[in-house]
Amino acid sequence: MANLENTVVVGVDGSAASSGAVAYAANTAAKRGIPLVLVTSYTMPAAMFAEGMIPPQPVFDELERECQPIIEAAEATARSVAPEVEISHAVVESNPAQVLIEYSRMAKLIVLGSRGLGGIKGMVLGSVSAAVASHAFCPVVVTREDTDDANASGPVVVGIDGSEVSAKATEWAFAEASARGAELVAVHTWMDPQVQAAAAGIALTEDDWSQLEEQQNQTLAERLAGFASRYPDVSVTRHVTRDRAVRALVEQSQGAQLVVVGSHGRGGFAGMVLGSTSRALLQAAPCPVMVVRPEAHA
Repeated sequence: MANLENTVVVGVDGSAASSGAVAYAANTAAKRGIPLVLVTSYTMPAAMFAEGMIPPQPVFDELERECQPIIEAAEATARSVAPEVEISHAVVESNPAQVLIEYSRMAKLIVLGSRGLGGIKGMVLGSVSAAVASHAFCPVVVTREDTDDANASGPVVVGIDGSEVSAKATEWAFAEASARGAELVAVHTWMDPQVQAAAAGIALTEDDWSQLEEQQNQTLAERLAGFASRYPDVSVTRHVTRDRAVRALVEQSQGAQLVVVGSHGRGGFAGMVLGSTSRALLQAAPCPVMVVRPEAHA
């Protein structure tokens, strides 16, 4: 495998969703000033060969040739978006999720479409996209099927819950907002204490609610302070709400060019693992979603 350090890697398969992912990845690579790698994969038809039999080299060669039009179309899309970006490609014989996870060991960022066909077959949440977002070693951006505006001018939205991985997501969100010249919208949801209070027979007054809300605003400000000083060019809007995390993030991501979340969390984003909040956001967000792993550094 070639040196992939500090590159954007995008999974391509010839589908419309893949084309949107390529455009988004090319724009991201341009904003970051780093190379782009186009990756597609193929699998050997199991029915063609007996178990344990090694297919002859011409079979591999033919399958690779069949992938070339996919790569060429993806490169044309990328160059139309970011002609200045250094572009390379790879055609790999393997399971597509395994390929992208392996590439994520060195890449800065993995981008893929929410669903697709062809070389990256079955790219739907619950299969390739979910597997890569769950197990990649770097952040993963999953683009929507209708993602076609690589130069969107909306804000970057980030979900903040106070966990370690949330801090990593915040770091990435600031870096992306800075690179894109975008506003950052920081969303913090907090547990509505009304149910607990009611169970305890306590009636909260308006002053109690105001005090709780002020505490949460202060908490969010403290979690943003260090990043804001490192990225003074980024304008930040804070949004604190007692709403459910997914609903709050989906609402704030209307018109956004990216929403960023940690792969899991606690507090307001309790249970943020694929299969709960992150999975729901991947399904429901109207814009590309970045899932940040605990070890990811912007």
